[in-house]
Amino acid sequence: MRQLLTVRDAFDVAVVHLPDSWGPGLQGEGFDAHDELKAIGAELAIPTQVINDRTFAFQYLASVAWRLAIALYVKAGGTPWRLAPLEGVPSDSAYIGLAYALRGDPANAKFVTCCSQVFDADGGGMQFVAYDARDPLDGSDDARRNPYLSRADMRAVLARSLDLYRRRNGGSTPERIVVHKTTAFRECELAGASDALATVKEIECVQVTSDVKWRGVWLKASPKEGQVSEPHRYPVHRGTMIPLSGTAALVWVAGNAPSVAQRGDSYYQGGKSIPSPLLMTRHMGRGPLELIATEILALTKMDWNNDALYDPVPVTIRYSQRLARTIANVPSLPRSVYPYRMFM
Repeated sequence: MRQLLTVRDAFDVAVVHLPDSWGPGLQGEGFDAHDELKAIGAELAIPTQVINDRTFAFQYLASVAWRLAIALYVKAGGTPWRLAPLEGVPSDSAYIGLAYALRGDPANAKFVTCCSQVFDADGGGMQFVAYDARDPLDGSDDARRNPYLSRADMRAVLARSLDLYRRRNGGSTPERIVVHKTTAFRECELAGASDALATVKEIECVQVTSDVKWRGVWLKASPKEGQVSEPHRYPVHRGTMIPLSGTAALVWVAGNAPSVAQRGDSYYQGGKSIPSPLLMTRHMGRGPLELIATEILALTKMDWNNDALYDPVPVTIRYSQRLARTIANVPSLPRSVYPYRMFM
């Protein structure tokens, strides 16, 4: 990688083949070659594309070419697609995804590493902040299962995220910021968010939970006499929302998508099992829950490293978790600001 740095102006992306025969040496306790390579590339500002033997053995060559083309285009600095304007959402909105990883052995960890992923309203500006919390955890088992930040640490990481947005947008402040994470927001975290984002008119702090027990069955009118309805052959429609309270709702981001069906009137990505909804819980903010659900639905289509119709979680969650995992595997990565394309 350092040799490549001497001819950095001669290429856009470094493609690295890791053959299956190297398998025993690519992973071990506290080591992952893929994550190490990404971390080195991030430090040197060299985007990398890792390919393995499956790439050459996959029988659908057009799919391989399409996926590699998207990945290489993004890593070379391109923007393959953006979010369309969402009705009711201010054009100068920003989205932040937070994910936490414990530094060191989780059983004895005292501090938290935080990843903050920043998006513009159009899905651009995908950069992330790698931040080490300065205040120790309270030492409880609950804190280790669900890491969190102190008020000061939350204020610091979100202030850096806001600064990233301003630098990309000519110094302007977004009218609205939506913060996603998978664990509940504690009072200290909400206070820190209010401190850091005091100049922002609207702040939404939303917990997005994917591991829920809820399931749903889509019913249709029954042609049978005396029977009002019967189960549809396809699942609940993608985009369906069911409120549970004034601050929580179920949202089906995976499900029937008839608008893209090539045959008949139904399409379900994957085609197996009964899709479970996401549970979204708002801990700060106001306005209709439908607006938050619409944004979550749109952000499931913003993964630039995936050619599927949608992801099972919004990209704010997907990217921040991926980056947190990389940092957990490569604790030597300097805590700084990086373009996401370095870790794709």
